[in-house]
Amino acid sequence: MVVQNKLDTGNPRKAVLLEPFIHQVGGHMSMMKYDEHTVCKPLISQEQWFYESLPTAIKQFTPQYKGIISVCLRKDSLGNLGLIASPSLPTDSCSSLDKEHSVMLCQEIKQKSTTSRERLFVKWSQAPFTKTVKDNCPGKALLRTELQYHTDVSSLMEDTNGNQPERKSYNPWGLHCHQLHLNRMSSKLDENKLHQFLLLENVVSKYQCPCILDLKMGTRQHGDDASEEKKARHRKKCEQSTSGSLGVRICGMQVYQADTGQFLCKDKYYGRKLSPDGFREALYQFLHNGNCLRTDLLEPILLQLKALLSVIKTQSSYRFYSSSLLIIYDGQEPKENKETLDNHPQGCFQNVNCTMPHGTGHPKVDIRMIDFAHTTYKGSKYNHTIYDGPDHGYIFGLENLVKILENTREGE
Repeated sequence: MVVQNKLDTGNPRKAVLLEPFIHQVGGHMSMMKYDEHTVCKPLISQEQWFYESLPTAIKQFTPQYKGIISVCLRKDSLGNLGLIASPSLPTDSCSSLDKEHSVMLCQEIKQKSTTSRERLFVKWSQAPFTKTVKDNCPGKALLRTELQYHTDVSSLMEDTNGNQPERKSYNPWGLHCHQLHLNRMSSKLDENKLHQFLLLENVVSKYQCPCILDLKMGTRQHGDDASEEKKARHRKKCEQSTSGSLGVRICGMQVYQADTGQFLCKDKYYGRKLSPDGFREALYQFLHNGNCLRTDLLEPILLQLKALLSVIKTQSSYRFYSSSLLIIYDGQEPKENKETLDNHPQGCFQNVNCTMPHGTGHPKVDIRMIDFAHTTYKGSKYNHTIYDGPDHGYIFGLENLVKILENTREGE
């Protein structure tokens, strides 16, 4: 096993609990929390190779790569499943893991029919779950050290009319991905088998109430190695969504609502149905905190998007197929804005803009590229085709994103 960049692993014999990463808003592969500043995901060799040969110009727009960790899947006498990581594990066996130091992540699954819906019950025990959200975030009341909650898995999808209810809680999508991943791993349970995971920077750890927009970038979403059936399926998704018309579509988002102290969440099924006008409205919603439009965010977002656009235009041969772009900001209102709103009657600020007081500077914003399992470029040992010039589909998406945000700014 390799751990890079001097990752602080603490006691070398202490097992590490991998918790579901509650701020995962998109994707289909489960993201796990390794520690406060590190997340991990199942290793795909092509993605690992990209991170290890990353062009210097792109590094500022990607999560820091921290190496690889080995993970065991454990099952106790009650049938509870646990994902256990330990830096001291050998690369060929999981049998040396000291169970005394293992902190089990319990998954108790009960299925019962409730009006043709499958209900999932998940329980965590011995997990300091509240630490995932900073103590001073009002949304922390949604979490408990001993957390029990129910979620209709089917309601993450669409109903028979194609509608999807809004989620006013922390984002359930990560739980959905985590359960699917555990099911796949447990279908051939082998407690001595190691699963390798990539260790990456937790890019939202610095935010009290992270607002996250996950955008699938480009006009093409299939990799070079995709089957003809998969290519056809992905082409159809692009043609029928804003991927084809704008070069970008929403894959998921969560927005902290200052008026309720909760997160409003959307998933990829919502994003696929949006028209270009619907996409513009969704961007507006992402920047709206329930009280006002965060116009103070527009300039720093645009500055970073334009900087990324300049970098992508110089990356000849690179194709970022099926990759995503995260836009992140803190949903905790600037103190000055909150005081202003508190001095006015509720309900009269639905269309008001939030602006920062003069001289306070821009709020913190992050733009990060993620998900490189299908990225190809000249020199990659996994490339199937060598392309000339930059990724014009990605550039098309970035340029449209910039235009929409500039129009939003001009309409202040």
